[in-house]
Amino acid sequence: MAERLVDLGWLRIFMEVGRSGSLSAAASALGLTQPAVSYQIRRIEEQMGVALFRRQHRGVELSPEGQRLFEIVEKAVGGVDGLVRSFRVEAERPSVRLRTDYAFSALWLIPRMHAFRILHPEVDIQIVATQRLDRGAPESGDIAVFFGTRDEFGPAATLLLPEKVVPICTRGFAERQGPFTDPAQLARATLVHLDSETPSPWFDWESYLSSFGIVRDTYAGQGDLRFNTYSLVVQAALSEQGVAIGWMGLVDTLLAARTLVTAGPMLEAPARGYWLLPSAAPSPHAERLAEWLLAEAAAEQSSSIPPSGR
Repeated sequence: MAERLVDLGWLRIFMEVGRSGSLSAAASALGLTQPAVSYQIRRIEEQMGVALFRRQHRGVELSPEGQRLFEIVEKAVGGVDGLVRSFRVEAERPSVRLRTDYAFSALWLIPRMHAFRILHPEVDIQIVATQRLDRGAPESGDIAVFFGTRDEFGPAATLLLPEKVVPICTRGFAERQGPFTDPAQLARATLVHLDSETPSPWFDWESYLSSFGIVRDTYAGQGDLRFNTYSLVVQAALSEQGVAIGWMGLVDTLLAARTLVTAGPMLEAPARGYWLLPSAAPSPHAERLAEWLLAEAAAEQSSSIPPSGR
């Protein structure tokens, strides 16, 4: 199919006549009549006050003035055509938008995205991370990864990362403030909290400790820290400022590198975690991304063994 060209008026008509040396050939290439092309050339010459072509028995040839103009016009028209082609290629590239929260995008997704791009370099990924998630069904062609329970998302959702948590800190912090051989000892340490605007939908320190029958005295700690984003919680733990709750899947690489170590037993909430929500009308590219996310999560869970700080 012939490429649809941007209308550049007299510039393109002049260039085609100069390139072909024929009014008729230029008219055929542009889908115009020969009289229409001849009329446009006469108008250009009248406006510029010079003859741009020499009429010959068979066709036309550029005059010296026409040749100077042709060199400029050819570059300009070629540049515009090249730019328009790049616009159209970009517009035609498949794109998938993934909505999720800051913690999942920063700590789980971004370190792995290069693997998906190697497999599917033709697909553009737009990651939309926000602290306030609209939990409605993703728009057409989009997918989403949200934290919650099956009841919140319905049967279309697939559990990507079940909630598994373990206390985490640096080895240096554990050596100075520990040992944390018993969960009760955590209650006396400086704890790093993730705040929530609503009652915590995930394990927090209160629910973690209460699972072992521990009620923490409000003043038992040594100046607890609180943050509203999980990335800051992890950063505080890395800075040896306290013990944080580590979500398996989000802190696995830090534990595997022993940048952080565990400081207590693991707890699980199998019905709670990060869920993958497909679009109501998914595209083939969104389906590929969803399949890749599930495969990555499954592979990680089968090999995840958190190192202990003890």
